[in-house]
Amino acid sequence: MKRYKIILLALLGFSLPLLLESCEKEETIENTEWVLVWSDEFNIPTPDNRPDPLKWTYELGASGYGNQELQNYTDRVENASYTIHEGLGCLKITALNDNYDGVAYSSARIKTEGLFEQRYGRFEARLKLPYGPGLWPAFWMLGANYDTNEWPGCGEIDIMENKGYQPNIVSSALHFPGHSGGNPITQTFGYEKQRFDTGFHLFAVEWDESKIDFFVDNVLYKRVKAADVTDGEWVFDHPFFIILNVAVGGTFGGNPTGDTVFPQSMYVDYVRVYQKSTYVQPGSNFGNTSSNGLIGDWNFNGADSDKGLLEPGLQ
Repeated sequence: MKRYKIILLALLGFSLPLLLESCEKEETIENTEWVLVWSDEFNIPTPDNRPDPLKWTYELGASGYGNQELQNYTDRVENASYTIHEGLGCLKITALNDNYDGVAYSSARIKTEGLFEQRYGRFEARLKLPYGPGLWPAFWMLGANYDTNEWPGCGEIDIMENKGYQPNIVSSALHFPGHSGGNPITQTFGYEKQRFDTGFHLFAVEWDESKIDFFVDNVLYKRVKAADVTDGEWVFDHPFFIILNVAVGGTFGGNPTGDTVFPQSMYVDYVRVYQKSTYVQPGSNFGNTSSNGLIGDWNFNGADSDKGLLEPGLQ
């Protein structure tokens, strides 16, 4: 179900992708051998059925997080738990309209802060997104030095964000000094005949000293070079940690409406982190899957290509 072998990175697309803003693809990605150094496959539930505490911790509370978000983030199993979905072991992050602790909506935001942080590499997650106005699922990273170098100085890498009312469009963004808040470097990506809430898709970033590349289903759709950033401070030169969450409401995609159905869940098949083979120390492995010098296959053989077809004119 989830296999590992050495492969060369290939660009794979399974329906016609739409780059919804200008995107320069002046270079092709190099074939690169990667080594798996950390992962969570979500195949073996923990005793309490919640995220593995050796890998994940929680963001808690209902502060709005500077985005006017409406959810209360909790550490309850109701908001983050193991499940079997479409025959796969998954983590399920669920947004509820349950008035928990006096807040209308509850959800979960889990992170690897203090447990796993890395500078450079390939970070990927295979996800199936929720759907509905006011939902804001995200897979992203934050600079681990944020406590001494406040945001945006610590840097933020948004690998995938989605406005819940747009099921066939996702976006990525970089936030750093000179490009933050409403002015990040960003790019949208969409499909004509697939949607992200009806099948699993692979979201990834490849990051090194000189650039950050963004992928959906192994299609390179955005490259940001440090040398091209002349109107801001490139701060992507230190370890970052991983975050997965489903926000409700906020400035990104608006608030829920009468058409929003709850509960809504983001399903996480796996999260994997790789380093270039030349960077990895012998025996390096931080996850529950032994790397042994091997790289994961991309788990995308076209099996999902017939799922989630949009009806003509939908969205």
